[in-house]
Amino acid sequence: MKLKKLIMKKMKYYKSLFDLKNRVTFVVGGSGLIGREILLAHLCKGSKVINLDIKKSNIKHKNLISKIIDLSDYKSSSQKILELIDQYGIPDIYINCSYPKTKDWVKNNFSALTAESYKMNLDIHLNSYVLISRLLAEKMKKKKQGSIVLLGSIYGLVGQDLSIYKNTNMRENITYSVIKGGIVNYTRQMASYYGPKNIRVNCLCPGGVLDKINSKNKNFIKNYKTKVPLGRLAKTREIAACCLFLSSNASTYVTGTTMLVDGGWTSI
Repeated sequence: MKLKKLIMKKMKYYKSLFDLKNRVTFVVGGSGLIGREILLAHLCKGSKVINLDIKKSNIKHKNLISKIIDLSDYKSSSQKILELIDQYGIPDIYINCSYPKTKDWVKNNFSALTAESYKMNLDIHLNSYVLISRLLAEKMKKKKQGSIVLLGSIYGLVGQDLSIYKNTNMRENITYSVIKGGIVNYTRQMASYYGPKNIRVNCLCPGGVLDKINSKNKNFIKNYKTKVPLGRLAKTREIAACCLFLSSNASTYVTGTTMLVDGGWTSI
């Protein structure tokens, strides 16, 4: 009888791990390629989701609230976040999957980079990740709990393999590596400081993700596949599922980690 009760208790526990009912999730960048899938994953698990993006989400759901935010203006974006906290409460989960960039982003390579573009991209991308996550973590301290997930990249850990751009119009990007490398190590620093406050901070680092743009570039797809043990690019749902793990009770003893979702890219 005792064994039966124990098994039932364990089954109830494991069944509830990904349950996000009564949780509030703030997502920055929820209208983008990966962000949209992350929104859906958290909505499906019962969370109330506040999407903050420069453009509104086309998803309609009773638990989804979409607000416009401009990450290039920290003063206005932070003020909007504080107003949303007053309205919906301190979030249990905060996810930043935004990808803000300047119009000349494609010129952020070694031969064409300008100091102005470099500094602007660092400000709107890396600095917004740092400042907004700190703002929310400080609020989470009042609840004595919280989960923060920041989107990094394999190129925050390793250099770009230029051979995958052969016979394409794609180039290396200096600024991207600097930004994502900063986010990876900032995550560790956050985890160290906020861990005693029961706030977990993790970095999710995807490899190449299949989208409408790169799917048309046959040479890029061919080159990329030869470099990945799994032989393909990631699907957005595979990134969202890992994000769901990091934001849920399934990962209550995971903080400061860099979770690679790259098909084995960084293993070789």
